[in-house]
Amino acid sequence: MYNFLSLLAGVIISFMLAVNGGLTSKYGIFGAAVIIHIVGVFFALFLLKLLPSSSRKTDGKISWWLYTGGIIGVLTTAFSNFAYGKISITGIIALGLLGQAIASLVIDWLGLFGMTKYPPKKHILAGVMVAFLGIAVMLNHSFYGTALPVFISLLSGITVVLSRTVNAGLSEQTGALKGSFINHLTGLPVTLILLLLLGRNEAVFKGGIPSHHVWIYLGGILGVITVLLFNVTVPKIPSFRLTLLSFTGQIFTGILLDLITQKGFTMATFSGGLLVAAGVGITMAGEQFSLLVINKFPASGKSGL
Repeated sequence: MYNFLSLLAGVIISFMLAVNGGLTSKYGIFGAAVIIHIVGVFFALFLLKLLPSSSRKTDGKISWWLYTGGIIGVLTTAFSNFAYGKISITGIIALGLLGQAIASLVIDWLGLFGMTKYPPKKHILAGVMVAFLGIAVMLNHSFYGTALPVFISLLSGITVVLSRTVNAGLSEQTGALKGSFINHLTGLPVTLILLLLLGRNEAVFKGGIPSHHVWIYLGGILGVITVLLFNVTVPKIPSFRLTLLSFTGQIFTGILLDLITQKGFTMATFSGGLLVAAGVGITMAGEQFSLLVINKFPASGKSGL
């Protein structure tokens, strides 16, 4: 079930990227970030009122750093909004994997943020190589002359892993839904500050009629659902496997969106997506094989398969 939820989170992220991109086109990077967080706060609050039993009482004081997930998430939103339209959706997602994979491997290897340690194994490295080959194929025609959005997309991947890991730690003490609410609530003042400091020339300060395309305002709702899914899955499966599963959902949904919008779809993006999926398969098959070996031959399970 947790593998499926991780895959579903990836699908939702791709739709959220397109939705938030439309909002950014209307209101600007920082104006869109404010709207996204306002919608997210009210939607999460609505769910909390609807499902009060989903939250839990804490036994002690919550560490201050567990409240930083929403602040880190603001960076993810701003980075993705900046890159949207400059490179294809598939390209943004593929670059995000680079950042996510690096951060996930480090977290698993060192057991950061109180997570269980999962030292890297040979099959993981093989899966990474195949997945990165897929990224190279997808980006072959995507980033010429666009170094900044490429770098920004890479950073967004790192912030995704950091925010979802911190948010999961918070949800362990507050409940998944309340954790999602706190995530958007703590991020909101940061978006307002960034808007006042850096977004003075954006459309949100110039008034105008709200867009009749209601769908562009749904990013906050999708964000709450995504954080909620990650809050449930992060404590249950290794960070790197979660990254690969969510990426598989993202990449094929991104290819579909590129095909529908006719913005950047090529056979290279589809072929690269297949290679990434193959990398996921190699990694997961290797994990299952390792578990079988450990269960049947406990002594040999320490060999680092």
